[in-house]
Amino acid sequence: MDRKVIESSMLRSIGYDPENAILEIEFNSGDVWQYFDFPEAMWYEFEGTDSHGKFFHREIKNQYSESRV
Repeated sequence: MDRKVIESSMLRSIGYDPENAILEIEFNSGDVWQYFDFPEAMWYEFEGTDSHGKFFHREIKNQYSESRV
């Protein structure tokens, strides 16, 4: 999956696969996680937010099925 590099103290890059509704996040630690059944509308909110880390904690963490890649 293609990810775009972002400016964040917590996250390095983010990507989204709309066909499979999978969000992929690379953390600054180098870990990559996928989040499943992630709504496309939520992706656009996440992509455009001012603080990706805060959005992650508020809207994504512990809200979706996830798997480390």
